[in-house]
Amino acid sequence: MTQETLFCLYAIKNTMKIISATTETPGMTKEQVNTFLEKKFMLQISTLDEKNEPNIQPVWFYHDRQNDKLLITTSKMAKKTQNLRRNPILYFSIDDENFPYKGVKGKGSVNIVEDPNRIVPEGDRISMKYLDTLDHPIARMITEHSKKGENVLIEISPMFFSTWDYGKPQT
Repeated sequence: MTQETLFCLYAIKNTMKIISATTETPGMTKEQVNTFLEKKFMLQISTLDEKNEPNIQPVWFYHDRQNDKLLITTSKMAKKTQNLRRNPILYFSIDDENFPYKGVKGKGSVNIVEDPNRIVPEGDRISMKYLDTLDHPIARMITEHSKKGENVLIEISPMFFSTWDYGKPQT
């Protein structure tokens, strides 16, 4: 393959696909998705347990715009962590429950990071997003557990974003 072909394949593979959730409801643009993901909404993730049954968990997250990843920290021993070690695929949904409703959902592959040098700063970034301080007892707990190696960083690489925005005129 030529260098140009490899670049085109890389660009196609690394371009986030954004689709409208339904044909009746307007979706969001890439920039609107980025702005939406900066807000303090909960990320609902669904993993499969050892019986292949869904396990749904609400979590805080940070959207890494530069790498198109959703990042969460959680305990190494959490059910979601164990499920993702077995099957590193999940589904997710983030929505604003206030009218006009809007949201982003999708499917993602997961990488579990165990290095405290990566986990601590990302955990702090997530705490700042939701708590606006690192002095809150929850923020301190997350940092301490991460420093001790008790937490992991879960990097979610979305395969697509399916979006809806009822605040836009319907066509």
